[in-house]
Amino acid sequence: MFAVIVDGNRQHRVQEGSFLSVDYRSEIEAGASITFDQVLLANGGGPSVIGVPTISGASVVAEVIIAQEKGLKLEIQKLRKRKNSRCHTGHRQKHTRVQIKSITVPGIQIVAEKAPE
Repeated sequence: MFAVIVDGNRQHRVQEGSFLSVDYRSEIEAGASITFDQVLLANGGGPSVIGVPTISGASVVAEVIIAQEKGLKLEIQKLRKRKNSRCHTGHRQKHTRVQIKSITVPGIQIVAEKAPE
């Protein structure tokens, strides 16, 4: 089963047990849980449930693994030719690392996969 959720301005495809880096939340500590209630799409192996724009009553619960994590370093260079003007800066965005614990969608049909014979 998977779902597509919205966090900030980004959409993420999540499954139970998967890890995800979301926008930094300063008020949350490791071990706490976060609920994402903006679920755009869900699928349990059968027909998909698509929200208009979100699925009412659907939620995804995640547990915070790392409260503050730094992303990759972005290098910013500005160069003005023939003026001996150079500027070099960097930036590392903060993220919160979470693990998806459960996906709850009312009225979804979950189809179990058959074992190979």
